[in-house]
Amino acid sequence: MGGIPRADRTLVMGVLNVTADSFSDGGRYLDVADAIEHGRELWRQGADIIDVGGESTRPGAERVKPHVETDRVVPVIAALAAEGILTSIDTTRAAVARAAVDAGCAIINDVSGGLADPRMNSTAAELDVPYILMHWRAHSKHMQDFASYDDVVDDVLVELEQRVNAALDAGVRREQLIIDPGLGFAKTAAHNWALLQATARFVETGFPVLIAASRKNFLGLLLADETGPRPPDGREDATAAISTLAAFAGAWAVRAHAVRASLDAVTVARAWRNGGDR
Repeated sequence: MGGIPRADRTLVMGVLNVTADSFSDGGRYLDVADAIEHGRELWRQGADIIDVGGESTRPGAERVKPHVETDRVVPVIAALAAEGILTSIDTTRAAVARAAVDAGCAIINDVSGGLADPRMNSTAAELDVPYILMHWRAHSKHMQDFASYDDVVDDVLVELEQRVNAALDAGVRREQLIIDPGLGFAKTAAHNWALLQATARFVETGFPVLIAASRKNFLGLLLADETGPRPPDGREDATAAISTLAAFAGAWAVRAHAVRASLDAVTVARAWRNGGDR
């Protein structure tokens, strides 16, 4: 199958939530036709990958039935793939990942790092597509109960290494693997900032690194005023700032709801690094 997508800049992964309850845009693209059109629009804006998810992973989210998740994502992926649009499947279920790849999906993005479904690693090995392993400790409903670390950077690096080794033991090729420190998943705001500050340490592992900070709650807390945390749709400038810094630190890709802003951000980072050359 295809290798990990590459470019001369950090890639931008556009978020397409085909869900009823995602924290930022849940319900907006639950209709298949609306979801397909939004995926096209993200692609037109310059997204390198469209990350399609059918189950919310926001803190406290309830799980959906596997067939519901599959029915949400497969028609969208099939339609986008038929138009030559590169997609990833955001799922923790091996059966959903398989159905998505059969429909034309190019990348598996498992926020559980292979922990939620014991079949995921072997499925990724069999399908032989790029495989994103995110740091994870528990499902969304309970994950914040596990936000305790001796040293969050060291602990996350060790636990990601364990997930990498489990994938390799299942037959996944090293060249397939991408890692993600899992911002917001069993993490406090302070944990998230420590991980971002240490992006270069994740890059130094030699694996491509995905940074997924878009609109997350720790940005809302940072930008809070007397009325409370900044709402998700007011976090785009902060997201773009993180995209710039992540790109400058060598991240393989950033995941973003507002593609154009993050595409501009990674373009600025490349120009800064290259002395103005695009």
